[in-house]
Amino acid sequence: MKKYLCAILVFLCTGVAVTSCQEEDTYAEKIKQQRNQISNFLKKGTLVKSSDGDTLLYVPGNIQVISESQFLAQDSTTNVSNNEYVLFGSTGIYMQIVRQGVGSRLAENTTTTILSRFTEYNISGDSLSMSSMSSMYSTAPDVMSCTNSYGTISGNLLSGALYNLLASSSTSVPTGWLKPLEYVYIGRATTPEQEISKVRLIVPSTSGHGRAQNLYYASFYEITYQRARS
Repeated sequence: MKKYLCAILVFLCTGVAVTSCQEEDTYAEKIKQQRNQISNFLKKGTLVKSSDGDTLLYVPGNIQVISESQFLAQDSTTNVSNNEYVLFGSTGIYMQIVRQGVGSRLAENTTTTILSRFTEYNISGDSLSMSSMSSMYSTAPDVMSCTNSYGTISGNLLSGALYNLLASSSTSVPTGWLKPLEYVYIGRATTPEQEISKVRLIVPSTSGHGRAQNLYYASFYEITYQRARS
């Protein structure tokens, strides 16, 4: 009887181990595939047009990737005319600062309400997911409450397109969206010459929102940040 029970236990443990290995292999394969898709996107970029021929999103290819050390040496800026994006090695996030913006950076030990408009392009699926920059989609900005706690920035979505997508599972602002807040200015344009901050991001699923993480897809974002009225 003991031998019989031992045999069952060995069989069950073996089954669990095989399943675990298969899941790990599948995960590794999906992450590898995602990296290849990002690499291809860096080379080719994308152009998305509406049925009427209007350009909804244009990302030039031949993206020039710079290191974090070069980015810092350039006073935390990217040369847009050279199509530069900085790669943050620890997260796999690529960022281009299109506009530094007006105002100031998110100060330590403060909480600020930020309005954000964005376009999300699914790199893995080669399709435009959603946008609050186009009249074809939601025109309301996403509203988020962001806190800088001793240099670590976190945030919660309060309303908007991304909030509506994620509210049933999580209202946390994705890591990819928070990274630019370390470098851009958050303010409000008060004259025609002033412009709010704008960035472009390539975000792997591991730094994306819950849906991207569950479906293992990388995203391209074009995002603006603006301080809400007090």
